[in-house]
Amino acid sequence: MEKLSSSTCPIAHGLARVGDIWSMLVLRNASAGQTRFDQFRTSLGIAPNILSRRLKALTDAGLLEKRRYNERPPRDEYVLSVSGRDFLPVLFALGEWERRHHVGGPLSRIVDAKTGEEITAVVVDAQTGERFADRPTRLLRPGDGNVSAIDTASTPAPALRPR
Repeated sequence: MEKLSSSTCPIAHGLARVGDIWSMLVLRNASAGQTRFDQFRTSLGIAPNILSRRLKALTDAGLLEKRRYNERPPRDEYVLSVSGRDFLPVLFALGEWERRHHVGGPLSRIVDAKTGEEITAVVVDAQTGERFADRPTRLLRPGDGNVSAIDTASTPAPALRPR
């Protein structure tokens, strides 16, 4: 296996930066508006020590920003950084891939912030803009200001638990 430190592959570096399954689920929930430790812990059913490590790693990697919302007692919230928001189309595309090829039903919805219209994440050729999907869809680009959030509450995810 290739060592990450000597790799020039941006996929390997990106995967190392994003982390594991728990980290991606934290990013998913942050995109849906969760910002506080207890919100993440309750919604994900994650152990506090694991969540603390994931929040620190995501903050250190620049995907989340830590903001103080209470001085006494000191309490912080975690919000998506620009880098974290730019990662969302990748996360949504992963969910769409899983839904289309393995689950067969909707896991989440990506919606336009202004119209409420559902948006499907797709992968496109960087040079031509041509879609690699077999159905019409609206193009979703990193940093698209029209993306509101994913609706993770409407359809529960399958009973998969990170290890």
